[in-house]
Formats: sequence, C-alpha cells, structure tokens
Amino acid sequence: MEQEDTAMTDTNSSVEFEKVSSDYLEQRQLKKGAVGWILLASLGVSYVISGDFAGWNFGLEQGGFGGMLIATIAMAIMYTFKVLTLAELSSSLPTAGGGYSFARRAMGPWGGYLTGTAILLEYAIAPAAIAIFIGGYVNELFGIDGPIVYAAFYAVFVGIHLWGAGEALKIMMVITAIAAAALLVFIFGAIPHFDSANLFDIAVNSEAAGASTFLPEGYIGIWAALPFAMWLFLAVEGVPLAAEETENPARDMPRGIITAMIILLIFGTGVLFLAPGIAGAEAMKAHGAPLVGALQAVYGEDSTAATFVNLVGLAGLIASFFSIIYAYSRQVFALSRAGYIPRFLSVTSKNKVPTMALIIPGIIGFLLSLTGEGDLMITMAVFGATISYAMMTLSHILLRKSEPDLERPYKTPGGTFTSGVAFILSIIAFASTFVVSQEAAMWSALFYAVMVAWFAFYSRHHIVAQAPEEEFEAIAKAEAELN
Repeated sequence: MEQEDTAMTDTNSSVEFEKVSSDYLEQRQLKKGAVGWILLASLGVSYVISGDFAGWNFGLEQGGFGGMLIATIAMAIMYTFKVLTLAELSSSLPTAGGGYSFARRAMGPWGGYLTGTAILLEYAIAPAAIAIFIGGYVNELFGIDGPIVYAAFYAVFVGIHLWGAGEALKIMMVITAIAAAALLVFIFGAIPHFDSANLFDIAVNSEAAGASTFLPEGYIGIWAALPFAMWLFLAVEGVPLAAEETENPARDMPRGIITAMIILLIFGTGVLFLAPGIAGAEAMKAHGAPLVGALQAVYGEDSTAATFVNLVGLAGLIASFFSIIYAYSRQVFALSRAGYIPRFLSVTSKNKVPTMALIIPGIIGFLLSLTGEGDLMITMAVFGATISYAMMTLSHILLRKSEPDLERPYKTPGGTFTSGVAFILSIIAFASTFVVSQEAAMWSALFYAVMVAWFAFYSRHHIVAQAPEEEFEAIAKAEAELN
C-alpha cells in the first residue's frame, strides 16, 4: 500500500498532507549524478535551438523587422535576467520540480501548483509545435509530412528517453552540436550576402498607428511580435528540472544555464538579422524553413549550403523536440510525486525514468500536432510560459525578503531589481498572447482552468508529505518554530 491513514491539514494554505508508505519514494527515483555543467549547458541550448530554425520568423509578419527587433531585445533582457534569477534559485533549491519547487517554497502549495501547471502547459504544447516544424523540414527533404512524421518522431524519441536519462542526454548533446554546426554554416554563408535594405521590404500598413518602413504594422506590431521573439529563447528555464540528476547542483546549475543563455543570444542575433537580410523579410515572414529558404534565395535551390542546413538543420528541431520531452517528463514527475496530479505518473522504471510521465504527455502532444497549426501552438506554449516566468521571478523576490539567510551558492547580480525587471516583462509578454491570437489564449486559459479546478476540488486534499518540495516546507516551519 502506498498510502497510510495519517493525514495533516495546513490551515494556512487550505491543503491536507498525507503520509505515504516507505516504498512510495523508492518507486520514484531518478538517476543521481548523470549530468554535469557542460551537459546542462547543452540541455539549455537544446531546449531552444529549434526556435532558431523555425517559428521566430512569424514575428516578421506580425511586426516587420523593426517590430521583431524591438520585441527580441525586450525578450532577450527578460530571459537573461530570468536566467540569472534561476541560477540562484536552482543552486539553492535543487529538486526536479524546478520552477514549481521555487514557487512552492515562496508562495505555498497554491503558488507551487499554479507555477508547475503553467510550466506543464508550456512543455506539453511546445513539442507539438516543433513536431509540425519538423514535418516542414522533412517535407522539404523527402516530400513526406503530416501525422506519420509526427507519430514517428514522438515514438522514437520518447523511446530513447525510456532507455535512461544519462544515455538520452548524451545523445541529445551530440544532436545539439550538429545543429549548432548547421547554424554556424548558415551564419558564415549568409554574411557575404547581407543587405540591410532587405530587412525593410514588407509593405507598410498605412492604417496602423505609428506605421513606417521600420514598423510596417505600427506600434501594435511590437507587442504582437513578442511571442515569436520568445521562441528564440523559450524553454531555457527548463535546465533546473535536471537538478536531481545533476552531480553538483550548487556549482553546476548556474554555470550550465548562464552558458546556455550566452550561446542562445549569439545564435538568435545571427538568424534574426541574416535570414531576412539576405532573402528579404517579406519572403521569410511565413516560410516553413526560413534558414533554408534564405540560403536558397542567394545560392540556389539545390546548393550545397542550403541542402546542408536543411538536412543538418533538422537536427536543431530534433534537439529541442528531444530535450523538451525530457523537460515535460520531469515536471510531470515532480508534480505527481508530490500528489498534485495523479501519482501513478511518477513511478519510475528500473532505468530510473518516469515511464508514464514520458508516454501520456507524448500522446497528448501528438494529438495536438495533428492540428498542423504551428503558430497557434507557439502562442499557447507562450501563454503557459509567461505565467510561470512571472511566478518564478516573483518567487525570487519573495524569498530574498522572507528567507534572507537561505544558503545561496550563487547570488543573482542586481538582486531583486534583476528579477523585478524580468517579472514586469513577463506580464507584458503574457498580455501579448491575447493580441496575437485570442483563440490560442482562450484554449490555454481553458486548460489552465481545468487544472486549477482539479487542485481546488481534489489534489490539494492529498499532498504527499514526504515529497522533497514538501519537506523543504516542513524544515522551514520547524526552523521558524525554533526561532
């Protein structure tokens, strides 16, 4: 039996804790020491690198190059400041819950659940968008697209993760390195053909307020481009989800996530300027494989450079697809282990991987990919992501005030000012999802509301007292009582 009869009520947070049997956590074990800081940096790049190959360019349609440029600068600041914030939090509170565990510590079970569910919304939907983009690249190469491609990629890469975390992440590191090589080939192949005039060839919408050659859709275009600017950095915050499998979280987490962010800033700048700069923003704004299309525009349809980036660039999409599967499984694992979502999802196999946490979200993601609406999926993922960003950065602010003596192996430069700026930008980015697609925002809000209802009516009465994130709370309360 997993559950004992003992139950406790936390009157301050209106939740009830249940003590579980001794073998409960033994059935939910991840592989310790499987990851070092270099692998963490690779994981951070891997989460995001698909955004360099496809998806970001939809922002050109929303705001033109100028709107996309301003949006990207704003989101680069938000992500950089957020990464510096997470570097501190993940070194201080290293559990597989990541952002959920930070918010749980700062704001109690409700705050933790709202954050974890938002992260889950992001990570469950993002692979569906990437699968659609993979279909576009595979179609360019082999003329095959649609459900058969999506199903094949889900089956293969969920299967690799079932093999084991260490093995899967090493394979992911190799794929990410190949994808990075494709980006470098694109950058060096594009530089000689760059012409700044190509950046501003989108027709000006004369009816838009503030419209100009620089901002063809006016000021509103900047706001509408924000979700697509985020696609150049989205999911780097998933690095802390590997905390329980990291050799030395206090040292390795800050090194890994900051290194990843630096690399992503370089790659994001390169594709944003060079793809429209050689082929024109108009041609790139709705292209399914913009880097390939840009090289084809200057080197020819069958050129070696375009073919190489198309073939090897598929690795970039695969890398993110592969790594976000890892991320959603660890978020599901942590929430399930603590009883916030059904507990069977966190049971691990003999290879120390959460089997059902890999398979069930994978099935859901595959069904979402059948819509074929990559831009819609991006907006839905951003909806969840921005809620979690606001909650995580707010957690940093609250913990700095409520627990000034918490051991912090790494401290965020600028302290709460840094996390405060990221918090404000997160709120702005959240609002932008309603500008881009009210349909996507409302579907996301519906999913979020259903999950909140689950917690309100059921799971808050069945929280697992011995889960690591809940034990942090117990220790903090005991220390407070002693003081």
